[in-house]
Amino acid sequence: MRESLFQVERQEMTSLQAQIREMLVSAMLSGQMAPGSPIPSTRIMAKRLKVSRNTVMLAYQALSSDGYLQARERSGFYVSADIQRGNFQDAETKPSQIKPKPVSTVDWSSMYRVTPSLQRNIRKPANWHEYPYPFIYGQADAALFPIAAWRDCTRQAMNRKWMDAWTSDRFNEDDPMLIEQIHQRILPRRGIMADKDQILVTLGAQNALYMLASMLVKPEDTVAVEDPGYPDMRNIFALKTEKIVSANLDSQGIIIDEKLDGCKVVFTTPSHQFPTNVTMSADRRKELLAWAEDHNSVIIEDDYEFETNYTGDPTPALKSRDRDGRVIYIGSLSKSLMPGLRMGFIVAPRDLINELRSLRRLMFRHPPGNNQRVVALFLALGHHDALINKLHRAYQTRWQTMGDNLKTLFPGWAKSPGFGGTSYWVSGPDGLDATELNKRAMEDGIVMEPGEVFFTNPKGNENYFRLGFSSIPNERIQPGLEGLKRVFDKM
Repeated sequence: MRESLFQVERQEMTSLQAQIREMLVSAMLSGQMAPGSPIPSTRIMAKRLKVSRNTVMLAYQALSSDGYLQARERSGFYVSADIQRGNFQDAETKPSQIKPKPVSTVDWSSMYRVTPSLQRNIRKPANWHEYPYPFIYGQADAALFPIAAWRDCTRQAMNRKWMDAWTSDRFNEDDPMLIEQIHQRILPRRGIMADKDQILVTLGAQNALYMLASMLVKPEDTVAVEDPGYPDMRNIFALKTEKIVSANLDSQGIIIDEKLDGCKVVFTTPSHQFPTNVTMSADRRKELLAWAEDHNSVIIEDDYEFETNYTGDPTPALKSRDRDGRVIYIGSLSKSLMPGLRMGFIVAPRDLINELRSLRRLMFRHPPGNNQRVVALFLALGHHDALINKLHRAYQTRWQTMGDNLKTLFPGWAKSPGFGGTSYWVSGPDGLDATELNKRAMEDGIVMEPGEVFFTNPKGNENYFRLGFSSIPNERIQPGLEGLKRVFDKM
């Protein structure tokens, strides 16, 4: 309740009535009590503050006279709409008289074990959807999502028949229906054979990667990430160890060479390399698995866009070739459903899954049960399959439009993703500063993603950038790229 915010100090020189006025005005001006919201009754406030009801009433009446409160007959006091306009020139309690909020005197920086805020991260404008040409990755086009089907699954999940499935605390267990759907519908498409107790539901791939790093990586361990590669994985590893190897890439994927010697864990995105879109060849997959066996290492496979292969026969996951349990598979439903849902899963040997399940219990027990059940129903009723087909048609059209216009407007800058996916990796001419290009393009309503953040060493890689097409309608791709070309020509 709002009244729990309030307190008075009897030892202060100011009167109790004045303190009540000041704390209420402070709450109103700070936005904690919005215009039009009710003020706790004089009886409740008096009981909460352990003062007389008359003292509270006098404070309320004074604030009402000053214009801060509005009295409504047989209803009580409400925050005045004038709060937003600041019309209190004649008020007894002026904003300038209000005590400032307490400032912490703790030197928090000296107490941090790590400072993740200092790491280089992918950054996107929070209001990206307000730009007419959002060439950004990882966001969904709401127009393609079957909201009616999702609403129906949500309604069914709320049925009394299913209530026990999501209202109970499962401690560290997952929704059995969701595990069944992942086991029967998703894993076979990726060529993965696994038992149900080898599957763990996570809050998206990001949560899965953090738990794995926490479980497997010690300060003395050496790990490898692709370069360029997923910066969040590099940052997660950096919280656990300083021994991070940047593995080079070629047209077949991650290069297996002496740089990997001594690595305990290798992180890779073989089906659709992040961010270059390269698909790891069959020979390279065989070589990587053999290397892992010879060096007693494990591989974390992030199959982050397994649903968006619309250019040919699907490429089985690296995990499908795993014969001795060295590949830990990470899958996510965020790209096909909605990024904000945060639903993913891990497939790994049951001993590791058991430990991860125990670790997850200490973090958040399990992903929200209602979300798990809705997703399970969405899969079971065939809505996910229908959505994938719809996305394929839309994305393939955008992929083609994007490719054709890039060839015309920026010849030689980008290669078509062989796997499909939802983005193009672009290499501009030497000397191009993609960060500056993006800054100027945003002034014309165009949002792109500078690529230097994907490299371990950004110096010398400023000319790379990524163009996503999952969140931009097909008809806006050509004018958006034409606008980007005009910005580049001016530079």
